[in-house]
Amino acid sequence: QVQLVESGGGLVQAGGSLRLSCAASGSTFSINAMGWYRQAPGKQRELVATIANGGSTNYEDSVKGRFTISRDNAKNTVYLQMNGLKTVDTAVYYCAARLGKTDNPFGSWGQGTQVTVSS
Repeated sequence: QVQLVESGGGLVQAGGSLRLSCAASGSTFSINAMGWYRQAPGKQRELVATIANGGSTNYEDSVKGRFTISRDNAKNTVYLQMNGLKTVDTAVYYCAARLGKTDNPFGSWGQGTQVTVSS
């Protein structure tokens, strides 16, 4: 099992920046990718960004050029740097990990951290 703990959420004005962090513990050797998802009120959870062990990244179209995902393998930590925040980015952000085979779904989740962007 893998435990994920997020931090770094908060309230920021539109155009501002935040950096989210997610520390993994437990059976971290089984992680082959980590990512960030978000869920806004009344909407389904959606992918924001993912990063594989080899460093390849994937972003949802609306955050490309504004958000950057990175990881520190030595610390088992993944980051999401969010710049140019918009009110539509307001959501609960969840850290996720994919374990085992690369075609497995992201099945380990953190508790979520609230990001609120004010106009």
